[in-house]
Amino acid sequence: MKDYYKILEVEEQSSDDDIKKSYRNLSKKYHPDVNAGGEDKFKDIAEAYDVLSNKDKRAQYDNQKSNPYGGTPFEDLFTKMFNQRNQQQQQHFRRKSAPDKIVKVQVSPIESYRASVKTVNYFREQGCGVCKGTGGDTNTCGTCGGVGFQLKTFGTGFMVQQVRTMCPSCNGRGSVIINKCHHCSGKGTKTATQEIRINIPYGADDGQFLKLQNLGDFSSGEYGDLVIQIEMTPTDGYEKMNNDLIYNLYLTLEQAQQDKFNIPHPDGDLMMSAPATFDTSKPLRLRGKGYSGGDMYVKLHVKFERTT
Repeated sequence: MKDYYKILEVEEQSSDDDIKKSYRNLSKKYHPDVNAGGEDKFKDIAEAYDVLSNKDKRAQYDNQKSNPYGGTPFEDLFTKMFNQRNQQQQQHFRRKSAPDKIVKVQVSPIESYRASVKTVNYFREQGCGVCKGTGGDTNTCGTCGGVGFQLKTFGTGFMVQQVRTMCPSCNGRGSVIINKCHHCSGKGTKTATQEIRINIPYGADDGQFLKLQNLGDFSSGEYGDLVIQIEMTPTDGYEKMNNDLIYNLYLTLEQAQQDKFNIPHPDGDLMMSAPATFDTSKPLRLRGKGYSGGDMYVKLHVKFERTT
């Protein structure tokens, strides 16, 4: 059983905010685009956050973690161990599923606030229509018997360990090509541009993931999933920090002398009274005007031209 707390580098009693903060830092550190060897770690991080960020899933996980066998009787204990061993052995004979495809999508703070719909274009490996993704005429691999891997067994009796390695003859395909498809040159796929429309959820944040089934690349006879990674991008003076909406207001010296300021907001313009002491180092606060009960902060910037 995976230790999701250890994967996210947090304690079991950590708050939701601590878990989210650690997740965002680790997902950036191990993202395949910046860490060539971090793909597996990146997937474990996303899996751990999916469980620990959900109240019900986290409670169920904590209960299972503290009592992994679900009971104390010896019969239940050994039955559980026997079933787990059978499942592990069966997993050795399953073909590895197609990997996820990760695509970054830039989202503005306003798009997050309005739960917008975005059009996303990306390159995708689609199954060849001529050979149906096989790469051509094939024969079952004689080395692995069509399973795509080999098993090596170590030990005897109850101390038996099996290690699975990719078949060197077919590279995990389970078959070898004898006549390459002329359309895809034996690759089994063709690169194509895909256009989709995705729903950006309200309050979507930087580093958040959205998974879309079967919209990834074609591999091993099936399509992988598409994982959208949201990149929050400051736009039109707006920024987003957790549940707070931040707006940068640029004023001239003349405008800075006014009693009230007009603040554009996704729900409609707001009027804010000018502070008694004009201090650009301290943002002004509008309570409850952010995301999900968060606040809106207005950063004041004064622009002027010096006269000689």
